[in-house]
Amino acid sequence: MLTKFETKSNRVKGLSFHPKRPWILASLHSGVIQLWDYRMGTLIDRFDEHDGPVRGVHFHMSQPLFVSGGDDYKIKVWNYKLHRCLFTLLGHLDYIRTVQFHHENPWIVSASDDQTIRIWNWQSRTCISVLTGHNHYVMCASFHPKEDLVVSASLDQTVRVWDIGSLRKKSVSPADDILRLSQMNTDLFGGVDSVVKYVLEGHDRGVNWAAFHPTLPLIVSGADDRQVKLWRMNETKAWEVDTLRGHMNNVSCVMFHAKQDIIVSNSEDKSIRVWDATKRTGLQTFRREHDRFWILAAHPEMNLLAAGHDSGMIVFKLERERPAFAVSGDALFYAKDRFLRFYEFSTQRDTQVLPIRRPGSTSLNQSPRTLSYSPTENAVLICSDVDGGSYELYVIPKDSIGRGDGSQEAKRGIGNCAIFIARNRFAVLEKSSNQVVVKNLKNEVVKKSGLPIATDAIFYAGTGNLLCRSEDRVVIFDLQQRLVLGELQTPFVKYVVWSNDMESVALLGKHAIIIANKKLVHQCTLHETIRVKSGGWDDNGVFIYTTLNHIKYCLPNGDSGIVRTLDVPIYITKVSGNTIFCLDRDGRNRAISIDATEYIFKLSLLRKRYDHVMGMIRNSQLCGEAVIAYLQQKGFPEVALHFVKDEKTRFNLALESGNIQIAVASAKEIDDKDHWYRLGVEALRQGNAGIVEYAYQRTKNFERLSFLYLITGNLEKLSKMLKIAEVKNDVMGQFHNALYLGDIRERVKILENAGHLPLAYITASVHGLDDVVERLAAELGDNAPALPEGKEPSLLMPPTPVMCGGDWPLLRVMKGIFDGGLDNGIGRGAVDEEEGEEGDWGEDLDVVDVDGLQNGDITAILEDGEVGHENEENDEEGGWDLEDLELPPEADTPKVSGKSSVFVAPTPGMPVSQIWTQRSSLAAEHAAAGNFDTAMRLLSRQLGIKNFTPLKSMFLDLNTGSHSYLRAFSSAPVVSLAVERGWNESASPNVRGPPALVFNSSQLDEKVNAGYKATTAGKFTEALRLFLNILHTIPLIVVESRREVDELKELIIIAKEYALGLQMELKRKELRDDPVRQQELAAYFTHCNLRQPHLRLALQNAMSVCFKAKNLATAANFARRLLDTNPTNENQAKLARQVIQAAERNMTDASQLNYDFRNPFVTCGATYVPIYRGQKDVSCPYCTTRFVPSQEGQLCTVCDLAVVGADASGLLCSPSQIR
Repeated sequence: MLTKFETKSNRVKGLSFHPKRPWILASLHSGVIQLWDYRMGTLIDRFDEHDGPVRGVHFHMSQPLFVSGGDDYKIKVWNYKLHRCLFTLLGHLDYIRTVQFHHENPWIVSASDDQTIRIWNWQSRTCISVLTGHNHYVMCASFHPKEDLVVSASLDQTVRVWDIGSLRKKSVSPADDILRLSQMNTDLFGGVDSVVKYVLEGHDRGVNWAAFHPTLPLIVSGADDRQVKLWRMNETKAWEVDTLRGHMNNVSCVMFHAKQDIIVSNSEDKSIRVWDATKRTGLQTFRREHDRFWILAAHPEMNLLAAGHDSGMIVFKLERERPAFAVSGDALFYAKDRFLRFYEFSTQRDTQVLPIRRPGSTSLNQSPRTLSYSPTENAVLICSDVDGGSYELYVIPKDSIGRGDGSQEAKRGIGNCAIFIARNRFAVLEKSSNQVVVKNLKNEVVKKSGLPIATDAIFYAGTGNLLCRSEDRVVIFDLQQRLVLGELQTPFVKYVVWSNDMESVALLGKHAIIIANKKLVHQCTLHETIRVKSGGWDDNGVFIYTTLNHIKYCLPNGDSGIVRTLDVPIYITKVSGNTIFCLDRDGRNRAISIDATEYIFKLSLLRKRYDHVMGMIRNSQLCGEAVIAYLQQKGFPEVALHFVKDEKTRFNLALESGNIQIAVASAKEIDDKDHWYRLGVEALRQGNAGIVEYAYQRTKNFERLSFLYLITGNLEKLSKMLKIAEVKNDVMGQFHNALYLGDIRERVKILENAGHLPLAYITASVHGLDDVVERLAAELGDNAPALPEGKEPSLLMPPTPVMCGGDWPLLRVMKGIFDGGLDNGIGRGAVDEEEGEEGDWGEDLDVVDVDGLQNGDITAILEDGEVGHENEENDEEGGWDLEDLELPPEADTPKVSGKSSVFVAPTPGMPVSQIWTQRSSLAAEHAAAGNFDTAMRLLSRQLGIKNFTPLKSMFLDLNTGSHSYLRAFSSAPVVSLAVERGWNESASPNVRGPPALVFNSSQLDEKVNAGYKATTAGKFTEALRLFLNILHTIPLIVVESRREVDELKELIIIAKEYALGLQMELKRKELRDDPVRQQELAAYFTHCNLRQPHLRLALQNAMSVCFKAKNLATAANFARRLLDTNPTNENQAKLARQVIQAAERNMTDASQLNYDFRNPFVTCGATYVPIYRGQKDVSCPYCTTRFVPSQEGQLCTVCDLAVVGADASGLLCSPSQIR
């Protein structure tokens, strides 16, 4: 039983599914009717008009209606759209048990405790028939889904079937008069329009429920005798077929399943039972702890059931409907109706492959749960819940696809989960022991492996890897190395979907989607309120997923949205371009076309592919609040501007993107104070004084205008502001403007006019206006204030602005990728879609040009009336001389000049280090550029080097050596300059040469000679250090010619031979107490490829060691080899002859050595044992030292850099090799 939804409430007595929407009605014992959305799990509405329990409720098939019947003897018909009861049908005299709409006619059937069944016409709102005959409460009555029959069950222990055929005839108005007359008679004298067809007797107690089969002539009934009976009927009679026993208490409701051949019943024994209708046996039982069941309902279209009990209801399914499937390239394998089927996406061809045999099972949920496919072996693994979890392995013959007749016996096994992990290996999870068993295609165990977490399911995670799931986490486990490669805490994961390149994985839970990379590093999480059903990756790396009612998308950054809605749930199998391939619940393949524009648009924005964005803006119908809001939220208001027609939104977006031009145009359209004010603030931020002035003029904001003129140094307009303040009779404004202008006489005059004579007197006397002082002193008389003693007055003058008038100088930039293409109206020819500059080049900071700005003369702001009025007042004093104020017409908007000399900011060049690395595949040049990561990768690929510790200091030397640093001045950062190889003064300044390198081949020659000297002198440790240093430097040398490349390769061999020989000699010196091993090492040293003098020394050394140890025959061999070299040193030759003479007397060896000088050999660099010709060996990919096979995968002991036996392409040290 798969519970989909559960409610807690009063006892549920009636249930009804909506035929189309995910709704269910529940009528309660408390009198309330609840309307639930079982998909969302929300209560949509409640209807509360019945008095007492409501036992019956039913949705209409097509109208927005439902009917209810309760213990208040009322039948109510409701309109759920209007949220109210339309009318009440009265007539029953006792509790109403059930109500039901007819599927075609406007009828309702109701059953009541008054022992009658009534049929009502809900359009005429009348009772059209009363069915009498039962002699106890009628517990239920329902229409036949197709024929004119009604079945009813009563506590009189019978089930009755009624024929209502004549009712249908009666409801059709008769054509001729004779028929009409007979009908009138019938109406007057109570004709028989409904007759009992059959009375089914067989129950020993009252019958609680009876129901028709949707298609067959069967009836099922349940009664207080705890039995479920199955009846069959034909035209003439009905009879009992069988009895289903098992319930422990009264059977309260029973019905046939709409899709499957089963009967579902529930009872007051707190259980729901499922029966096989053909075999008449019990399949399954579901129990509750404390709640008796009262009612069952089946969905008319879907595989859903609902059951009402004492404390609520449950909506449930008996079986999973998700088809098991596996996608491989262009093919889909899936299980349907006990067959394995094959579907090809490209041709949309669907064929049957082979039957999946099922043993006769006694329970539900035996269908395949998962399917895994191995394309190379053409094998399929099918897992199901049979026997507590088992799998079947089928190998499909190559030719049988498309024939569908192959039938083979599967290889079976027990296990909770089975998946292919390699071509011919599959893993089976054993939950009990928490381990995975790996098997081959013969179903034989290959190996077992314990799991790192308590795992309840396994999924594929790449070849040889498993994704193990537990309750709260998933881990990726490598079965070969038994390592955990990644771990992630997640909600319970149900399905796992890998992207095509196996780089990303989507983990689907019930209500969440977690996207991670292949190492399970979390990228984003999405939460859904509705259940997530399936998903697939499209070719752009967008995850497309389905919920119960939507197809949605998820971008790599976690943004999601709806692609389209769904009528029925689907399971995505593949996303290809604009087509989604999916399976529905009936196992049918469907291809759904979608419009991917929205998510491709957002993805292009996210990935900064602005050329694509431009193309889509021009060519598609991308519009709507959502896209505008998205663009604004993601910081692209300038793009959003081109979608918007609404002026207020345009204004806001223009301000946000700094586009003053559009903001001015919108502000003029809107023309309200607030918008002008905000425009002024933005223009001030951009230093666009002309627009600021215009905005302040439009709002008559004189204080701000005065201050603007002060800070821009526009004294001429300030003096006009002073006159305007006079005309406006704004004393404070006058005084401020006089203060800004530094006009003392004006200030004195204003103070005098305002009646502040003492202040006027002080101002005049401080500033030395003697004529005014005398006049004011005469007026004030004794009240003239005295100036403070000992204070030095200072002149109060406004500072001169640093920059007079004009706009702030702004850096002019090239138009952004969006502006150029869109300002001239969308769709006027293609934009140059250059991808040179990544990203969007900032905002158009300065669109408005101020050259020749024609701002309105400030005085134009005054209303004419005000000027005239003031003139009259001031006439008698000679008046203010205002004649020269010529007021021009209403201020014009500042012109925004179209073309101006645009300064193009230089594009930043590519960093030298980037040029170096792009042009070169030489490790030394990457290291010089500071790109150590790629340098190491190159060395690893070319020479198999894995240990970079010895090279670290050289990398740093190369990097610092290829750059020089200049101090500019103290506060500026140090400027780094690239030092180029082979630079001269005539070189072109724009062409970059390769980096200068601190290591070269001449240094190596010096080191080789020093190594030879140290070897001759017997300083073996020093010599070994020099030769190893040569081996470590060669990978980071760059030479010009092919000849030099060959010399370097020879040098590697020389250094390797000496390093190996010296290591053996140093090892020999450590072995004091092992004479045999000492002799062997001395002997092997003579087989290293050394220079003649060093070879003689090695031979003399080996001869001495063997002679002392009484190995005379071997010593004589070394002596002969020494003489063969024609030693120049007479002592050496003499000693050798003496050894040969001594040996010839006794040609024996005291001890057996692992040394055969007749058989050519090389020495293993790690174990120092001979590897004779014909024996297997492995070599170091860099220094070519040979090793015994057991050393494969270890670090080379000679060069200490590369891994023995690794794949490598060879030394790359010259540009000539690449050409």
